This record gives sequence, structure tokens and C-alpha cells, in this order.
Amino acid sequence: MNIQQEYHDPSAELRPATEQDLATILALERTPAFHTMVGIWPEQEHRRAMRDPDVQYSMIVNATGATEGFAILRGLASPHRSIELKRFVVGAPGKGIGQRALRAIIDHAFRTLHAHRLWLDVFESNARALHIYRKAGFQQEGVLREAIYRDGEFHTLLLLSILDREYLSQPAR
Repeated sequence: MNIQQEYHDPSAELRPATEQDLATILALERTPAFHTMVGIWPEQEHRRAMRDPDVQYSMIVNATGATEGFAILRGLASPHRSIELKRFVVGAPGKGIGQRALRAIIDHAFRTLHAHRLWLDVFESNARALHIYRKAGFQQEGVLREAIYRDGEFHTLLLLSILDREYLSQPAR
């Protein structure tokens, strides 16, 4: 398999998260403006997931090392090489960091983790996220109608994915 040149942008790099990052992760997850777009786990669930060899937490950092967000990947041990982008949160949306961070996550999934498929679900109402996922090459493959009950109403999720061959066919950035 030919792999395109690795994406590298110092304004959006990934570093492994540690338990010392939990306070930041919890705070980002609970940002009031993200309430309708981001799932929230209790601290104990994050601690358990961080110890799971099937899960990988990454902090998104800028060129100065400051934290810009975090991502959680699941399914690392899948024999099907189908990895889920379980959570992706950027603290200051609208400044382009999300697009650059998503590119780093995608490259990491395919180049380092050797994924065949990277997938996610996203609230149908999260237009900003849908825009950057589609711009990055994700294709919609399903709908989970009214799958999440939050704040007294049901919300629909969209399933999106990108395959390794689609990733490889993208122009180098």
C-alpha cells in the first residue's frame, strides 16, 4: 500500500494523553456551548477507557504545546481494522484548529494504526462538525434515527466513515 506523505502541521499535533490530562478533558467535554454536540462521560469512565488497550486518548496541542482539544479512538485491537473516532473536541471552534487536528487524527489512524476504516457518529444538528468531516473525505453511510435522548428530546446521529483507499486517493497536503 502506498501511503501519502505524512501530514504535519505544528499548529495541530497529537500527543498521548495521560491521567494528568483528565481535568482538561473533563472541562472540554463539559463546555456549555458543546452540550448539544459532545457526549459526556463521568471521570471514572474516562479512567477505565484510558487503561483499555483497545482505546487511545490523544491531546491536540499547538506549536507552543498548549492544549487545543482532545480525541478518543476506539477499536485499536479490532481484527477488522475498523477504528472509531469516539470523541473529538476542540476548545476554540471556528479558528481552523479542528480541520488541522482532524487531518492529524486521520493520518495517525491510517499511517500509524493501520486502519482500514475510520468511522464516527455525529449529531445531525452539528453542522460545523459535519462540514469538517465531509471536507476531510468522510462519507455518510447511515442514520441512527432519534438514537440519543438528551434534554427531554431524541436526537438523530449520522454515521460517517473514510476508508484507507479513500484516504490514499486524497492529494497530499
